[in-house]
Amino acid sequence: MVLLLSTYDLGRQPFGLASAAAALKADGRDVVCADLSKERLDPALVGRADAVAFFLPMHTATRLAMPVIDRVHELNPSARLVAYGLYAPLNARWLREHGVAAIVGGEFEEDLVRAVAGEPASAQSDAFVVPRVAFRVPDRTGLLPLTEYATLHVGTDRKTVGYTEASRGCKHRCRHCPIVPVYDGRFRVVPIDIIVADIRAQVAAGATHITFGDPDFFNGIGHATALVERFSREFSGLTYDVTIKIEHLLKHASALPRLRDTGCTFVTSAVEAVDDTVLAALEKGHTRADFEAVATTCREISLTLSPTFVAFTPWTTLTGYCELLQTIDRLELVDHVAPIQLAIRLLVTAESRLLELSAVRDVIGSFSPRSLTYPWTHADPRVDALQAEVESMVGANQTAPRRDLFDRIWVTAHRAAGTPAPDRLDRGGSERPPIPFLSEPWYCCAEPSTEQLRLV
Repeated sequence: MVLLLSTYDLGRQPFGLASAAAALKADGRDVVCADLSKERLDPALVGRADAVAFFLPMHTATRLAMPVIDRVHELNPSARLVAYGLYAPLNARWLREHGVAAIVGGEFEEDLVRAVAGEPASAQSDAFVVPRVAFRVPDRTGLLPLTEYATLHVGTDRKTVGYTEASRGCKHRCRHCPIVPVYDGRFRVVPIDIIVADIRAQVAAGATHITFGDPDFFNGIGHATALVERFSREFSGLTYDVTIKIEHLLKHASALPRLRDTGCTFVTSAVEAVDDTVLAALEKGHTRADFEAVATTCREISLTLSPTFVAFTPWTTLTGYCELLQTIDRLELVDHVAPIQLAIRLLVTAESRLLELSAVRDVIGSFSPRSLTYPWTHADPRVDALQAEVESMVGANQTAPRRDLFDRIWVTAHRAAGTPAPDRLDRGGSERPPIPFLSEPWYCCAEPSTEQLRLV
């Protein structure tokens, strides 16, 4: 039996378990899945497993997996341990030190089948290779119901959310992005029939909204356009959200009304900063002016833009942070931004392109196997103090209205910068339609605790 484990996947039903299960079952394997963000690790299941595979799609999942790997090895020393997903190759050295026998990267399905059997696989010798796989419809049998996961909030309405992927990887090479060391500018599209079959199964299971989890939905604009047209024909009344770069939102502005008309409730975009110096260092491919132009376009066509930020970097100043808040306020985006976005601190992970920059190398310490990052300290201790204060404020007020928490951060930031807090420009208004958002933040920078896993 193969036991597939997920430790965290942004509050959604783990796609990486469902897709892996489909590949393994097609090979005749008995598969059991467990999501440790929602259920306890069952020692009896671990004891019966011939192989245990850990799905590591992001940094938090990998941090949380480390003590689980140790526990699994303790419970069943003979089980073959495999790590797969985007963050597996980035942390291969430390995973192997914890007893992981095989590392499988981004396009994991076929190599995972070989890895659990102990057979050679293309991605095991070099997990940064991106093989082409035969996509299958994910098998969600045995996963917890969608109602256990994040919901879409639109005013007082709630929608059950499903998740799928129309493509993987990314054409772009933003310095801070964890996709880049693995995919290095490559991406793969999933056949539309496979995507639609996965959505159909989730709709049958109760989904009324779908998140497309592609790093950039417009990497293949023709594929994306054909997909949303098919989506709108087959799933009348179903809504969806996507993630798209500012660069692509600007380039393909003519396609945005079609997103709106086919059920797209909001577009997430990793803006990261409003300082062009920071954007250039991160190689984001857009400028502050580009972001402002996209925000204006989305507002004019009534397509909700949900910007995300890396608010604290080695280049951040107190004045610059206040300018970020002022820009969000001026563009009437206060309700669009999850408060955690205003506390995000740049993560410098293993293999990151950020290490190419002297400005980063000058402030980092030695790699920490505990945090799986290169910890860094800002040259101005007041910036680090502000980041800690904002993070604590957000963490202690997770259910507070976004606007109220923004007001508190606004005052705190301007006080830290030694300047009077100006009057807010965006005062809101009951005439505005409610801003849709997922109950689980798009990204969370909180330090994970092993208590979250509720280990037996």
